[in-house]
Amino acid sequence: MNLTQSKRVTTKKKNGEGFKVPHTLVIISAIILLVAVATYLVPGGAYEKIVNEAGKTVVLDGSFKYVDSKPQGVFDVLQAPIQGIIEGAEIIAFLFIVGGAFNIITKTKAIDFGIIRIVNAFKGKEILIIPIIFFMFSIGGGVFGMTEEAIPFIAMMVPLTLVLGYDSIVAVAITYLACNTGFASAMLNPFNVGIAQSIAEIPMYSGIEYRTIIWLISTIVVIAFVMVYASKIKKNPKLSPVYESDQIKRQNLADFDSKDDNFLLSHKIILLLLAACMGIIIWGVLAKGFWIPQIAAVFLATGFLAGIIGKLSTDEMADAFILGAKDMIGAAIMLGFARGIVILAENASIIDTILFSLSQILGSISGMLASYLMLPIQMFINFFISSGSGQAALTMPILAPLGDLIGISRQLTVLIFQLGDGFSNAMFPTSGILIACLGLAGIPYGKWLKWILPLQGILFVLGIAFITIAQVIGWS
Repeated sequence: MNLTQSKRVTTKKKNGEGFKVPHTLVIISAIILLVAVATYLVPGGAYEKIVNEAGKTVVLDGSFKYVDSKPQGVFDVLQAPIQGIIEGAEIIAFLFIVGGAFNIITKTKAIDFGIIRIVNAFKGKEILIIPIIFFMFSIGGGVFGMTEEAIPFIAMMVPLTLVLGYDSIVAVAITYLACNTGFASAMLNPFNVGIAQSIAEIPMYSGIEYRTIIWLISTIVVIAFVMVYASKIKKNPKLSPVYESDQIKRQNLADFDSKDDNFLLSHKIILLLLAACMGIIIWGVLAKGFWIPQIAAVFLATGFLAGIIGKLSTDEMADAFILGAKDMIGAAIMLGFARGIVILAENASIIDTILFSLSQILGSISGMLASYLMLPIQMFINFFISSGSGQAALTMPILAPLGDLIGISRQLTVLIFQLGDGFSNAMFPTSGILIACLGLAGIPYGKWLKWILPLQGILFVLGIAFITIAQVIGWS
């Protein structure tokens, strides 16, 4: 069941009245309208941008000037989702390829038998799978900025978590959310820590000791949250926000309690091929700079080879691929609409104005209070600029020297940036990776948001604690 097929679920309030969680498309469309209204209220503005010594395009602090306002009318609003789909074409194409290729692999039944083996190996200790997998993905996020690379794993983890008695949300949590946790609290991530430190002109990867502690604590806290939730769902699956859609998926997993007598040599080879695929992707990202097109190509080749090894006919492979790709249409539409939010703000030239106004507010206060306020400010900016490197290039040239004036070390400014940039990516619909992962798992954004909000509150408090400790110990 994909994102577009999901139905709004009625939850009961204490007074007995029903509350319908709006469809993902409704939520995103409402945000588009709000941003469109904002373009009439917020004046246009722009910073001058320069290329620094590292070849990165960054804004020049102190160069802000107001420009002609460009309010976005009805026709602009209607065009924004279309432009969003065009700009998000790379990720959308990636979704179609991964969805199609994975469906070919699924049709061979190799993953079915692989799951049976895992379930048998962890029988009675299923809960241990959560911290094991989570730690692996969190390390990936913390060391080399793994986020997009989590997308293909979603399709594999959903049937596994369902068979173990959990739900699709747990599947996204132990993959994408784990990467996101590692990314936000990273000790070595080149895409946020590395770029931000270089722009802030402090030694690359300095402060790694404290950042490692932050990563470890953040990872343990999120794992605990997910494990508590997973245990609750295992006891009573109906408590899951996605219980209805997961029940449809479970119908295809009804025979997973059967013995694996039919676990053929071809199934074993396909599973080894899948493991090799993931190994190649990780190696390619680290050593060869693989990005979405290369990752998609590796996965496409894996799906094709799996179909041959699984003795599927060419027609069977073609049908399976089309069916898998078709299931991604909903996610592709949501991604395009979400990107439309940012396009409206960019076309109206209000993002730089918002950044300038927020920096003015920060400049009027100092010390601990300023460091606390900087965290939600970074989160707010992240709503419009979900790219870690892009946000670093926009905000660090302004906030780093501003921090010098108000008593915030540049090391701490970088930390606040990475915490504000990273954790909220798991909450904002403008994150294309989040929408892609939810699409693969068949989880409506509204239900994910309801689930993630309490955790976001915990992580925000945790972030404030990390900032306080850094200020108290004079971390620099």
